[in-house]
Amino acid sequence: MSEATAAAKPPDYGLDAPGVVRNLVLAAAAGGALWGSAALGFWSGRLAFSPRAGTEIRLTFSTCGLWIGLGCALMALWMVWESKVGKVRRRERLLDAIAWSGTERVLDVGCGRGLMLIGAAKRLTAGKATGIDIWQAEDLSGNKPEAALANARAEGVAERVDVQTADMRKIPFPDGTFDVALSSAAIHNLYVAGDRARAIAEVARVLKPGGRAVIDDIRHLRQYTAAFEQHGCEVRAIGSRALAVVLALLTFGSLVPGTLLVTKRASGA
Repeated sequence: MSEATAAAKPPDYGLDAPGVVRNLVLAAAAGGALWGSAALGFWSGRLAFSPRAGTEIRLTFSTCGLWIGLGCALMALWMVWESKVGKVRRRERLLDAIAWSGTERVLDVGCGRGLMLIGAAKRLTAGKATGIDIWQAEDLSGNKPEAALANARAEGVAERVDVQTADMRKIPFPDGTFDVALSSAAIHNLYVAGDRARAIAEVARVLKPGGRAVIDDIRHLRQYTAAFEQHGCEVRAIGSRALAVVLALLTFGSLVPGTLLVTKRASGA
């Protein structure tokens, strides 16, 4: 494929958590089938059982299936919309939290297909944006370095972007390398609290004194805050707390999203 053809293709930042979307679609189909089969008369839609003599409990499974199916379908549609439209809009709001000069050296931790990485590169003139990832496909569809580089070409910033395969728990750069660090919906994929703490420590380590970080994630924000403060950083939560509360309630605590604006203190401060 020629450079001109690659640049003509629109960027594709993939589908977040494709396995979750698949499971939601399957649950929606199962709920619809449960309700539909009862509506067509194949069964009553109810089940009855007697936990003890003289007591009968009747459950209307078809109605439950309808509402569960609708809920799962709406969640799946929201996740697809967020992956294709919402997160690109959100990227710009997150990057606006940084006062850019255009000369920054930027690190995107868990860059995936390059959403934040490329957004930062578009704000640079003489700077450079580096992304690191271990490219887990279960976290993002088509997650590979070639996809990030193709998106960089599509957005016209290939000369300002570099990607490397590296673990966020052991970032392969010296102390104080970067002016800005970014991470969006990546650190929570480390399922052990100690691993997340090591990743935060590494981000703090590679930031220059006075450097800034924007950490956006779907859970564990309190842990991130404590870890950054332990490693000489000031932390401020930004964004809508109301949205975080609503999502936490709707997902029974599975999603507790938030955004942290981090500033590494100058030496001796």
